[in-house]
Amino acid sequence: MRMNDLAQYFRQISGKVSSSIYAGIQGQGNLQQRSFIRQLQKEMKEKNNLDTPLNKLEVVIFDLETTGFYPEKGDRVLSIGAVKMIGQHIEENDTFYSLVKSDLRLSEEIINLTNIHESHLREAPEARDVLIQLFNYAQSRIFVAHHSKHEKSFMQKMTWDLLKTRFEHRIIDTSFLIRLSDPATKSLSLEEVCNNCGITIKDRHHALGDAIMTAQIWASYLNKAQKSGYSNLREVYEQLSKL
Repeated sequence: MRMNDLAQYFRQISGKVSSSIYAGIQGQGNLQQRSFIRQLQKEMKEKNNLDTPLNKLEVVIFDLETTGFYPEKGDRVLSIGAVKMIGQHIEENDTFYSLVKSDLRLSEEIINLTNIHESHLREAPEARDVLIQLFNYAQSRIFVAHHSKHEKSFMQKMTWDLLKTRFEHRIIDTSFLIRLSDPATKSLSLEEVCNNCGITIKDRHHALGDAIMTAQIWASYLNKAQKSGYSNLREVYEQLSKL
């Protein structure tokens, strides 16, 4: 995707970024992209999510499909899917999905698991463009993921490698709220948690499909947290620190 096309994309999907940021995105080079990320980082530092009522908490639930588990050993992101939430409300009409351009040879196992083929990746947007699009989509919202250590490690490496800046979005794991309901719970697969919550398993190992199921999990346990009397993230953190 060319930079002018990227700027046009931004105009279509968001009214929250200032005209000066758009002007920067239209320019050539990575300095403008890093400036955009620094602006988001500043907004995140100024934003107090800990005391936001849970029913008004804005998050982005996201998922990565990757070639493996170890970005430092050469594993790569194949696709990114995300969906916004406010409290328990899933904004299913405001989603994000993109494949990530690559010339990798994919194993049959990965192809069968994700239904992503090498030809799809050849025609996909460049990784840097996808990353900027994702940040523009998420803005300063908290990220939520299932088994978030996996997502965090890849996002940290991609952000540094491509933009030469640190990944500073807060990422919360679904276990954050699951442990609140059941402190003794062990790490469970996405399928197991879906089954526990009565959530239909659909489009598994598709980044957007997994993100939407994760959003449903987050909504389910957010509801339980509110019914138990927790009103914001600070109270949840305080309780978890005692467990």
